[in-house]
Amino acid sequence: MVDNDVHALDSALVLPRLLTLKEVANILRIHPRTAYRLVQDGALVAIRVGTQWRVTEEALHEYVSRGWRHWRPEPSRARTRQYSLPFDEQE
Repeated sequence: MVDNDVHALDSALVLPRLLTLKEVANILRIHPRTAYRLVQDGALVAIRVGTQWRVTEEALHEYVSRGWRHWRPEPSRARTRQYSLPFDEQE
């Protein structure tokens, strides 16, 4: 009877895809230590599985979305910079 309950629970339980910090680093194109720091700082939500950290795809999407919401393009310095051309000084 217990086995039937476990099998019923297994078929109803859908686990999210879990990414390793190395996979997260590859996706974000950052160093794995940087991904680890994001988890340690609380910027990226993760769970610990044994001795390793795992990040759900949803948590990664939320992290990236937060970054886009707070990102503001910097004004281009090329437009505001003035250049002077060298002229031959004539006497």
